[in-house]
Amino acid sequence: RLKPIQKMEGMTNGVAVGPQQAAGLSDISAQVQQYQQFLDAARSLPDFSELDLQGKVLPEGVGPGDIKAFQVLYREHCEAIVDVMVNLQFTLVETLWKTFWRYNLSQPNEAPPLAVHDEAEKRLPKASLVLLSKFEPVLQWTKHCDNVLYQGLVEILIPDVLRPIPSALTQAIRNFAKSLESWLTHAMVNIPEEMLRVKVAAAGAFAQTLRRYTSLNHLAQAARAVLQNTAQINQMLSDLNRVDFANVQEQASWVCRCEDRVVQRLEQDFKVTLQQQNSLEQWAAWLDGVVSQVLKPYQGSTGFPKAAKLFLLKWSFYSSMVIRDLTLRSAASFGSFHLIRLLYDEYMYYLIEHRVAQAKGETPIAVMGEFANLTTSLNPLDPDKDEEEEEEEESEDELPQDISLAAGGESPALGPDALEPPAKLARTDARGLFVQALPS
Repeated sequence: RLKPIQKMEGMTNGVAVGPQQAAGLSDISAQVQQYQQFLDAARSLPDFSELDLQGKVLPEGVGPGDIKAFQVLYREHCEAIVDVMVNLQFTLVETLWKTFWRYNLSQPNEAPPLAVHDEAEKRLPKASLVLLSKFEPVLQWTKHCDNVLYQGLVEILIPDVLRPIPSALTQAIRNFAKSLESWLTHAMVNIPEEMLRVKVAAAGAFAQTLRRYTSLNHLAQAARAVLQNTAQINQMLSDLNRVDFANVQEQASWVCRCEDRVVQRLEQDFKVTLQQQNSLEQWAAWLDGVVSQVLKPYQGSTGFPKAAKLFLLKWSFYSSMVIRDLTLRSAASFGSFHLIRLLYDEYMYYLIEHRVAQAKGETPIAVMGEFANLTTSLNPLDPDKDEEEEEEEESEDELPQDISLAAGGESPALGPDALEPPAKLARTDARGLFVQALPS
């Protein structure tokens, strides 16, 4: 798939640019051979599903041939995007979008070559493209294809979030993610709003994922240096042994409903893993094991996504309580713990994201895209409304009342007094590790 890249004066990634614009772009495509080892360049684009018309009548002016032409053209378009991405020709993505969506030819300086436009018009006239862009089955199919495409691109660019990536490549990916949505919106200026919303939601999820994964990778490399430093590890162990975990547990239990023996086991496992000076990859395996144990009872349950997200919230809250204790004690290794905490929270997010996607039978990009659609709902004045409605719908499904590593043991009913934090919880109080929510 790697192709020779021709460089010409005034050209950047094959796109004509002015002197100032060229100076401002981070172009690393000339070093593609150097950076290829960090990509999964052998990965190919998976097959797309067939377009299901759902029994709907085709729009007036559109025939079955137009549907087939759209599918073939869109597949070719996505394969072209994969090719330029593998070659790190990021700015060419905007050109490909403009070409496919027949960017306004009244702007000749920015429009695709006329020959390319004429070829596309022969295969699928723009009038038919516009009509199809409002047809619901086409919108759903395009959404599915974009999710498959972008998930594949994430796995090409960042095949392993923990593996070191050169800073130049990381910065190029982040700059690309920053430009994505504006490029797409600009290229689809004459395309119906319905299609634009579908495309922007998927592209936004793709951009967000690239930003998060590059940030996670940066944290991983910083933490790797800490985990390999014996003096820092010994200081962290010394500071951690001074933390009053019993007090932390009592305070956190009001929110987390943490079962004592579960927390104690996690505490001991953490200390042992730290003492063994395990590698970053071994820490990642430990975190993955924690997630597997906690969520195992809810595999196959309709409440799995809700339980997984609640676990993520409770994990973050509990770890913040430990960091708080270290801060109050002016721990010498606070900086190291803060870095490790940031990494572990981000990696937990990564793990939960993938578990939820797997449970739903979707790609992580699709899961993030659903959230993007939620936040750009038709009711922008009340952004919490859709979230509340989603929670109400989920509450009607089968949802675990508690999330615990321990088998058995039901959470006691919470009365009105539960809204006040207890002075001290009985140490024998067997409660779930993470309870669904406090009553309002």
